[in-house]
Amino acid sequence: MCSRKDLANAIRILSIDAVQNAQSGHPGMPMGMADIAEVLWRDFLKHSPRNPNWNNRDRFVLSNGHGSMLLYSLLHLTGYNLSIEELKNFRQLNSKTPGHPETGETPGVETTTGPLGQGLANAVGMAIAERTLSSYFNRIDYDIVNHYTWVFVGDGCLMEGISHEVCSLAGTLNLGKLIVFYDKNGISIDGKTSNWFTDNTAKRFKSYNWHVVDSINGHDSESIKRSIEEAKSITNKPSIIICDTIIGFGSPNKSGTAESHGAPLGETEISLTRKELNWKHLPFEIPKKIYKKWNCIEKGFELEKKWNKKFSLYKSKYPDLSIEYLRRMNKELPLNWNTITQNYICSLQKNRQNIASRKASQNTLEKYTKIVPELIGGSADLSPSNLTMSSYSNSITDNLSGNYIHYGVREFGMTAIANGIFQHGGFIPYTATFLIFVEYARNAVRMAALMNTKHIFVYTHDSIGLGEDGPTHQPIEQLASLRMTPNVDVWRPSDQVETAVAWTKAIEKKSGPTALILSRQNLEQFDRNSKQLNSISYGAYILYDSEKPLDVIFISTGSELNITLIAAKKLVSLGYSVRVVSMPSTNVFDRQDATYKEFILPSYVTKRIAIEASIEDFWYKYVGINGLIIGMKTFGDSAPAEDLFKKFGFTVENIVHKSIMLLKS
Repeated sequence: MCSRKDLANAIRILSIDAVQNAQSGHPGMPMGMADIAEVLWRDFLKHSPRNPNWNNRDRFVLSNGHGSMLLYSLLHLTGYNLSIEELKNFRQLNSKTPGHPETGETPGVETTTGPLGQGLANAVGMAIAERTLSSYFNRIDYDIVNHYTWVFVGDGCLMEGISHEVCSLAGTLNLGKLIVFYDKNGISIDGKTSNWFTDNTAKRFKSYNWHVVDSINGHDSESIKRSIEEAKSITNKPSIIICDTIIGFGSPNKSGTAESHGAPLGETEISLTRKELNWKHLPFEIPKKIYKKWNCIEKGFELEKKWNKKFSLYKSKYPDLSIEYLRRMNKELPLNWNTITQNYICSLQKNRQNIASRKASQNTLEKYTKIVPELIGGSADLSPSNLTMSSYSNSITDNLSGNYIHYGVREFGMTAIANGIFQHGGFIPYTATFLIFVEYARNAVRMAALMNTKHIFVYTHDSIGLGEDGPTHQPIEQLASLRMTPNVDVWRPSDQVETAVAWTKAIEKKSGPTALILSRQNLEQFDRNSKQLNSISYGAYILYDSEKPLDVIFISTGSELNITLIAAKKLVSLGYSVRVVSMPSTNVFDRQDATYKEFILPSYVTKRIAIEASIEDFWYKYVGINGLIIGMKTFGDSAPAEDLFKKFGFTVENIVHKSIMLLKS
């Protein structure tokens, strides 16, 4: 017979063997959380190892992702496609067991974790997605969306500020199917956390409107089981189960100390640990009787089969809803998408409006939210400034099946929550703030890029053009930073037409985030022929061209494109041959083939000038080291926008003057 402790010890031994084999990793947390994981995964977690992407599975998030061997051991033991060889290859090149869990690399990993606290935030997003989808699609006797989100967190996750942001919101939203296990072992890398972390966690979470199960013995299976049952009985609040655990449980000399946190135990200590745990098997050797007890393939298959039967009946009774559900979960756009978007963009070109690109964005949302109900938006307490609500926006606070989230002033939390919403499935999230405040959200933006999350960032107030709020609010280096982040497409449109194209491409993008960089001030709309209109989607196109061989090429974006065009025409009147290239997305342009790039920026034209109210160094890749850039070298200032543009050289006169100097050099 196998006891629960034997089953938990299988996790411990696999974890310490893998870390030792890799000569790096974190054995302490898997050893300390093994008993909790055994009860949760064998008694409560609803999952199907044979189909890791089953829509109605429970979501499990290991927020303290450094303890990844806990998760890999669970996936291996329960029957996922993760062999013992992959555990032996822990942290090695091209293995399915990277140092921290990565979605897409390992079957059964729901989200990429490691930066502490963000997995918890992702889980809040998953719980929001589950409740919103269930409210929209479920019918009496047909609860096709009905699952829990479970999270493991450590002291580090709860010290990070993001945990305050997202847990406060989760309590406000009454997310009753979110259950968090806090691994309260009192140890972090530097030693005993009592020297720097003395929060009363129970009181803290009660103040957030969470249900708290306090002081559970994290090594007693019956206590763990009772605490989970209690948490599940509370349906109107998220729950946190505070588990007293011993880091490195089972290690005679290193348990309860920082020594077991982030380094192999060593051969001698592993031998002593095997003796302490009464484990008599060789490294990576698991007895068949333990495998048999752990295996969840048949159990998962039965759960999935039962759900499939229910969904088949649902399809018969609610055919339209079932088609819509599958479309959204399969990440497919509506059938009439191409026709509607093309007609809309053409109509904008015909109906000229000189409006801010943030307003053009709102107009596009008005059109697209109606036909793409999976768009779920939100702003960090700036909805009236970001203009992210349409007449079709319904707050999930007022309507559980709504499509808009008031995140409050929580830029980091908002971004990470929305990442989790996408990872759950069924939604395309967009989030908004001022561009300067991407600094608060930066690591979650990076995680979206790393995971190839389809997340649309709406960043308004894009330059010194926002004016009087001054340099604290005027972005300078943020645009270049976003453009240089892998997998992120950045669009800085110049008018309502380019804004609509940017939104269209962001929604159509198969994977990876998109950042829409939008103006506060009104922008002139440009005349375009059909060829130019169709070329916007390539990221750069020729807006204006002289007849004869070119002397100079201007490249510009956003609000600076208009003065660039006027300056170009002045140069033409002086006898020069000028091309103006609008480059709303450098990232998309960079992906075009060499022929197109040569067509737009012919190599024989060495005189090139980039004009953008952002950090100027970025543009050398397009103008060359001897090219000219009219951009920002310093932070901004507090003054009306027109005064700032004049001060920093974004005027027709300055562009013409510097162009002539370049052409004569």
